[in-house]
Amino acid sequence: MRRTASLVLLALAVFFTALSPLMRWYAFPRLAKIPPGQYKDMVLEAKPATLINYGTMKAEQVPQVTIVQTLKGNVAAADRIEQSAGRDVVVWDALSYVAGPDGKMVSEVPERYIFDAHSQEPVHATGESVDGDPARREGIEYKWPFLTEKRDYAYFDAQTRTSAPIHYKGTRTFRGLEVYYFEQTIPWTKVALPKKMPVKGVTPQAVAKMGTTRWYTTKRMFWVEPVTGAPVNGQEIHKEELRGGDLLPGGRTVTAFAGHVKMRADYIDATVSLVRSQRTLVLLLTRYLPWGFLALGAALLALSLHLEARSRRPRTGPARRPAPGGGAVSGGPSRPL
Repeated sequence: MRRTASLVLLALAVFFTALSPLMRWYAFPRLAKIPPGQYKDMVLEAKPATLINYGTMKAEQVPQVTIVQTLKGNVAAADRIEQSAGRDVVVWDALSYVAGPDGKMVSEVPERYIFDAHSQEPVHATGESVDGDPARREGIEYKWPFLTEKRDYAYFDAQTRTSAPIHYKGTRTFRGLEVYYFEQTIPWTKVALPKKMPVKGVTPQAVAKMGTTRWYTTKRMFWVEPVTGAPVNGQEIHKEELRGGDLLPGGRTVTAFAGHVKMRADYIDATVSLVRSQRTLVLLLTRYLPWGFLALGAALLALSLHLEARSRRPRTGPARRPAPGGGAVSGGPSRPL
């Protein structure tokens, strides 16, 4: 019985030991994915801010500018791209909507962002775009990979349509979570005017014909929870200018928008709560179950070896007692008197 039990325990030890790396390197990449139909929204605010008055072509101080970002998963487009890509793909139809203090639109820029559901690497396919123009992303946007590392990443900037390094600046604590802090600075760069302008009848083509150009710079900051790769806080010190042309004769420059953009507090709270729950699931696949199975396999192996050793130990019978008087117990001639 001991021999049979030790063999069963040995088989279980091999099973759980083999399951440990499979859970981490096989199951995790296939189970930890961004859902294709996910919908997210985020509200950011700049209080106060500088905003251009297109009637006077002068910059004015305003109490608040609001930026609403939405990310909507396009399941039909993802299914279509997966057939040729050969991997799980997520397609986000994103929109950045900027509103002034009166709630009226300042700018509106749509995007289509296509990426690998697990690694967040961009997938280049028809439809990848920014403000209706084809774009080819390199690096990440919006979200970091699962198990974010302490290193720099390439981050795509939608204004310039280019990627640039976003630098790891250290580990911090945010709302009780250990997070990695990243920074990216985009220097002054000439960028396209949004196709949807806030002034009726004014188009970017008309502004370009007058020789007026739009320039942009920003300092981008993210606090990223490393297990899930989700930013739990984001800020930008953002500035845009219109320069020269017939709208601004004499090479004049006017600030179109400037402000310190921050996530609204209620959205930070909701994001932190969601990330806490998702963090536990990722840790279950990458740490708790793999290490737990490995420890269980080692314990079962030790128990199996112990039972095997006991089953091989020789058995000894009870000691034989001598007959009374010191005589032999076997038959034979007795000692003569």
